[in-house]
Amino acid sequence: MTRSSFLVTRPLHASWITWCGVAAVLLATFLLEGCGEGVPRVPAVGPDQVIVAFGDSLTYGTGASESESYPVVLGELIGRKVVRSGVPGEVTAQGLARLPQVIGEHGPALVIVCLGGNDMLRRVDEAQIRSNLRQIITTLRGRGISVVLVGVPKPALLTSAAAFYGELAKEYRIPYEGKVLNDIMHQLELKADAIHPNAKGYRRMAEAIAQLLKQAGAI
Repeated sequence: MTRSSFLVTRPLHASWITWCGVAAVLLATFLLEGCGEGVPRVPAVGPDQVIVAFGDSLTYGTGASESESYPVVLGELIGRKVVRSGVPGEVTAQGLARLPQVIGEHGPALVIVCLGGNDMLRRVDEAQIRSNLRQIITTLRGRGISVVLVGVPKPALLTSAAAFYGELAKEYRIPYEGKVLNDIMHQLELKADAIHPNAKGYRRMAEAIAQLLKQAGAI
């Protein structure tokens, strides 16, 4: 090969590498978008069916009036009956014991589970929290009831939703909202106290869950 031909082919070779790199990135992006990394689908909830918001004080609406709680606001946003089934101070073991009564009373098509914060405040072992949540999920799924999971932040200055929420959501392929409560807890204007949203915070929570339900096909 002559010096002149080398000078001609070298830029072409570099361009080819660059083009291949861009193509590889585009292909990887396409494949990731097509691999179902979005929100898991659940059956649509009809206008006459019931959604139960199941949890502790975050579901009850501590820090705001009943009409400002997230289940009430959520029902207004999505045009469905949303039952506010929150018990302040409840831990996951108590929620698991209460669940059959709630199912029998309301016959829900979908249940939004938001529990575990009190367990973490009381330093319950995470393996036990995970086990209780798993039993709640499997009980609901076993009765043909769709489940949506809401992650609760760990009690700390700088924190995020405990990892086991996302892991359970992935394991059971259920829609999961793991960001909104953490965002609320980092904004003073959205908080009533250290661990509860105010009316604005609960509306933010309701909006995030409404969006998730729409993405999942529930609404």
